[in-house]
Amino acid sequence: MVNLTGINSNMLRNAPKFYEVAKRIVEITEDCILVAHNSSFDYRILKTEFKRLGFPYKRKTLCTVELSKQLIPDMESYSLGKLTRALGIPMSDRHRASGDALATVKLFKMLLDKDLDKNILKDAVKIEQKSKIAPKLTTIIDELPADTGVYYIHNSEGEIIYIGKSKNIRKRIIQHFTGTNSKSKKIQKLVHTVTFEKTGSELAALLKESAEIKKNKPIFNRALRRSIFTHALYSFTDSKGYINLHIDKSDREDLPITTFSTRASGKHFLFKAVEDFNLCQKLTGLYNTKTSCFKYEVKECEGACINEEPPMEYNKRIEQLKEKYSYDNKNMLIVDKGREISEKVVFLIENGIFRGMGYFDLNLQINNRKILKSVITPMTNDRDSQHIIQSFIRRNKRLKIIDLNNS
Repeated sequence: MVNLTGINSNMLRNAPKFYEVAKRIVEITEDCILVAHNSSFDYRILKTEFKRLGFPYKRKTLCTVELSKQLIPDMESYSLGKLTRALGIPMSDRHRASGDALATVKLFKMLLDKDLDKNILKDAVKIEQKSKIAPKLTTIIDELPADTGVYYIHNSEGEIIYIGKSKNIRKRIIQHFTGTNSKSKKIQKLVHTVTFEKTGSELAALLKESAEIKKNKPIFNRALRRSIFTHALYSFTDSKGYINLHIDKSDREDLPITTFSTRASGKHFLFKAVEDFNLCQKLTGLYNTKTSCFKYEVKECEGACINEEPPMEYNKRIEQLKEKYSYDNKNMLIVDKGREISEKVVFLIENGIFRGMGYFDLNLQINNRKILKSVITPMTNDRDSQHIIQSFIRRNKRLKIIDLNNS
């Protein structure tokens, strides 16, 4: 979702909980018609959240997707972004409440103008959609926790048909059960039971999800993209002895320093690394030149680009970057929050190989190798697990890492 919307967990940290804004939503929508782009989805989410609070929420709705298809036929796409762009409707702050809402208002006004007979608007008003969540699905939702973990959707034969992970299992299952795409509808039809495993740690959930999809091969995970990490940071030493960095596709055989979901995110990382480690733009592939880089011209580069700075001095800073973002040949523990307050989860890396993970109580001495090995559940050290761990380390600056060579 971060790649799609640009909204990350830090931006949501101080966001209010639904129960804190529920009263205000009731007040501002009283005696109103809800207008939304794909209103059936938004309305079902609202109804589901209010039902959890024990409040029957009913409003009339109008869908600008349905109205657009009727009033403006033959458009290439009816997504809000592409539709407004095709119609010349200005749009700012995409995927933010204010930007999307203002664009929808402008689109709705255009639709009102086009509905000369007003017949479509009259017919399109809906009191309550019949396609609400089935009682069986509601019962399943009520038994799920709002915790981080891995969930398993089973059919009536007990077979796992889908495996997923979420920071909020209940919320994610609600999305499955209210979704209108082909996969969601098939899941809604086949689901019989949802089981789950709390992990506490998002890293634990990511690793378990990846491993268990490979092992179980659920029918609705088969279309899962092969890797969510498409690009990686690699290094090579040039003829002058300088270590160069560059972003490339992550399907190479040589071991990357760290990995990224897109080339753009890799470039963003490199720009910041240049600042943090005082690196040369030319030797990181960010400034294509046969002479000095731009930072040298403004006195912010030591001159590795024109061989002024000795390779040994420059390469020290490259090694600092590698030390921080790669666990190649390292012996270390990654410690994260557990399922309970008194518990932690630990991930063991030996000689750069991910060995597995396990939970322990706070009073357990995790630097005791013998005890540690008994706690760890072995897991496969494949390319995906390496990508997941490297990306998680990079994104979580305050993650506790213990160097086993120095403990």
